[in-house]
Amino acid sequence: MSLDSKTVAASAIFLILGGALGGAVTFSYMQSEIQNLDDRLDSLESSANVVRLNYTENTGLSSLFDSVDQSTVYIRANGTGRSRGSGFVYDEDGHIVTNEHVVADADRVEVGFIDGSTRRARIVGTDPYTDLAVLKVNKRDLEPLELADSSEVKVGQKAVAVGNPFGLRSSITSGIISQKGRSLRTQGGFSTPNVLQTDAAINPGNSGGPLMNLRGEVVGVNTAIESNTGTFSGVGFAIPSNTVRNVVPSLIEDGDHQHPWLGVSGVDVSPEIADRMNLENTTGFLVVDVIDDSPADKAGMRAGNRTEEINGNTVRLGGDVIVGINGEQMRGINDILLYLSRETEVDEEVNVTVIRNNEKVDMAVTLGARSDQ
Repeated sequence: MSLDSKTVAASAIFLILGGALGGAVTFSYMQSEIQNLDDRLDSLESSANVVRLNYTENTGLSSLFDSVDQSTVYIRANGTGRSRGSGFVYDEDGHIVTNEHVVADADRVEVGFIDGSTRRARIVGTDPYTDLAVLKVNKRDLEPLELADSSEVKVGQKAVAVGNPFGLRSSITSGIISQKGRSLRTQGGFSTPNVLQTDAAINPGNSGGPLMNLRGEVVGVNTAIESNTGTFSGVGFAIPSNTVRNVVPSLIEDGDHQHPWLGVSGVDVSPEIADRMNLENTTGFLVVDVIDDSPADKAGMRAGNRTEEINGNTVRLGGDVIVGINGEQMRGINDILLYLSRETEVDEEVNVTVIRNNEKVDMAVTLGARSDQ
């Protein structure tokens, strides 16, 4: 209720009380009554707002589910083993996005839709490094889901997971984006950067399904959970939509996706490592090993040359510390992976800045394509 409405209501009460008591009501008494009325009106207005907000949110989730359910699919893959998962319609041509681990080594894949129909699917392309895969089905009147810009995702915003947990089709759970910028270990010891973390319930069978915002846009592809039991324990992960936007067109066109690669392994610099190597700063990525004949090896990057124990772990020290690429600061491996995936391409020459013997050294490195080495 507006301030003017409150004033009118209060004035009415004043006139009624004044007339009823024959003018015996004191001014201070009337002030007290008006204040009580204001408090009651504020309480009623607040309660009305709560009801409206809850109604809007519940209605929104129901409408969202109704609008995306027909675009979320059930996937059954048979090969050396059986796998069950989820996916979503990527375009009207019949391309379906899911996880690579859902269809890995499968020789027969079937996709089920909410209308009860099932289609044989062809595996168009896979990328184990981002755990993404694309299938192709022959079906008309498909409704693709729209990809959001995952760089605009905020920690704390609502997130909705749609999929088929434990084979229970057409399920929806809601939560929030718990964090972003996580690193998720994938095939060959590589890591996928900028992964989203959510507390929306994700369980076996949700893999490959969409993680969505309240506008019905895909912000990520559900891919993994952190659990000691194999079931959801409050921490789930999703490959961000911008990675999908970058990788999926290559999978459709070429069947795979080439990731720019330096060819090093190592650890982020910690205060203990910085102390042992007499480094001025505790940021950067310490190169522990350089893979033979890799781009880094060809450029002359140096690996560790001595082994020491730090906090109970054996670490090879003395190698180059990567602190920059093309003038951009690299605080650790996540920065390096994110920069390479967003800003570079295979066969591109980049300028890598390292700390060697407490001095900055710039070296030209021609990036290669990531391999399983």
